[in-house]
Amino acid sequence: MLFNSFVFLFAFLPVALLTHWLAERFRPEWRLPLLAVLSFVFYGYWDWRFIPLLAASILVNWLVAQAFMRSGRGVLIPAAIAANLIVLAIFKYFNFFADLANLIPGLHAPRYDIALPLGISFFSFHHIMYLTDLKAGKAPRYDLVRYALYIGFFPQVLAGPLVRWSEIMHQFDERPYERSDAAERFARGLMLLVVGLAKKVFIGDQLAAYVNPIFQAADAGNAVSFVEAWQAALGFTFQIYFDFSGYTDMALGLALLFGIVLPQNFDSPYRSVSLQDFWRRWHMTLSRFLRDYLYIAMGGNRRGLAIQLGALFATMTLGGLWHGAGLTFVAWGAAHGAGLALGVLWRKAGLRMPVLVGWALTFAFVLLTWVLFRATTFEGALRIYEGLFGLGSFGAGFKWRAIAIAAAVAVIGPTAWAFVHKLPPRRWIAVLFAILFVIVLFKIGDDANYEFIYFQF
Repeated sequence: MLFNSFVFLFAFLPVALLTHWLAERFRPEWRLPLLAVLSFVFYGYWDWRFIPLLAASILVNWLVAQAFMRSGRGVLIPAAIAANLIVLAIFKYFNFFADLANLIPGLHAPRYDIALPLGISFFSFHHIMYLTDLKAGKAPRYDLVRYALYIGFFPQVLAGPLVRWSEIMHQFDERPYERSDAAERFARGLMLLVVGLAKKVFIGDQLAAYVNPIFQAADAGNAVSFVEAWQAALGFTFQIYFDFSGYTDMALGLALLFGIVLPQNFDSPYRSVSLQDFWRRWHMTLSRFLRDYLYIAMGGNRRGLAIQLGALFATMTLGGLWHGAGLTFVAWGAAHGAGLALGVLWRKAGLRMPVLVGWALTFAFVLLTWVLFRATTFEGALRIYEGLFGLGSFGAGFKWRAIAIAAAVAVIGPTAWAFVHKLPPRRWIAVLFAILFVIVLFKIGDDANYEFIYFQF
């Protein structure tokens, strides 16, 4: 079920909150098993056939962790990590690699239409983070219920944020509603949920209506005008931000309702003055994962400049492939890897750049590479680029108001987390948020309910 759906907001969430409060109040020992069950119900609502995969994934990885702690056999952890990657490859990349193989003359690799389980990339990476830290002696042993909740906690199981065990496991043992700030946490959680819904419904979905038809036309082989191309490129640049950051705000808010603080995932990325700065602000938990579990493992900046540049390029290229089983995603990741590598060389040379120039170049680079991310084919991306650089007709009807509002909020406004936590506890603020929530509900009922972009990854 979608966070921005009536079945979630008026059925699942109220029941989950009520039963969680009752368990925490009268049977604290039931709280974590209840949250785990609720998470499986939430996940299984999409497709009950995905539940066995999630359950088996949790059980097998937990058993491997237990066996490693008992025996100390180092081979168990790499084998489990490899198994996680193989399962991910089968479900997400089988046809991608089959298509690559079929480019070789004489080969005829079969293709299978396998349903992609929602969130498989995210919960696979959670397994990998825990197992890697367990082998390094950083992570302790956990019981099955806590481990299942770490992997499947419903606010973050489908699209993150990517949460390290050290950021969340200790919170499971707290009594959240007995804290002195319990009421404030709950209130700010509700506010984050409403802000995230508003960002998704009023900005992200509005931009989707202006962006999707243009990219679909480009992928279908139609020419794209200058105005259409800039509307699509600028629109998607802000659509993906409000769609994904809106989901993250909702996830953080929902977690707060249940007494859990999840890590932030966005920090005004379109204010970045360099590409390195952008990746410190965009999808921050993924950036940390790629840095700590790929880039550093490849040598990072400890083995010379050539290794550092190669590790950056390889890390970002793999990061692009993680986003989707398509060569356009690989090209998007490779472009960011090359851009980050150029940034390293620039800094090594001791060169400087005015802040405004750095911001403009960074924003332009990110915007242009988002075209590769959004287009489903290189041909479609090429038609958008042709339009952007004025190689077709000029066109008319640029939807500037929606884009201007989105740009102002994204570049000038604070993050939702900072905004909500700076608000004083006032009754009139609560009334305003209640009114905003009602308006959002009318909008949800009136318009198409777009899924979140990152659910496909």
